[in-house]
Amino acid sequence: MSDRQRKGGPASRRFTRLQDEVYREMLRLEGGRPGAEMGLALALLRAWVAADIQSEKISDCTAWLKTICPICLRMIEESLDRGSTAASTLLKGCNTKQLS
Repeated sequence: MSDRQRKGGPASRRFTRLQDEVYREMLRLEGGRPGAEMGLALALLRAWVAADIQSEKISDCTAWLKTICPICLRMIEESLDRGSTAASTLLKGCNTKQLS
């Protein structure tokens, strides 16, 4: 059993699972998976709600969220910008073909 598992109770283990979910969604977004932006946003919201409800280790949870959220938000925004650019490029190509 790891130190991480021995130290925390059920609430701590739940938050650890939520952290793992956030990291998984970050990897999916980085991999360009469709819908990963929404998955990451939902994972972050779940983590915030859990941190707000959880009484033990609240400062650790909040500190982690304050660190990871700006990174995730930047990732989501950049992904959405890339998607918008790709969509507009695709539409421009379609419009050009229709005019020909």
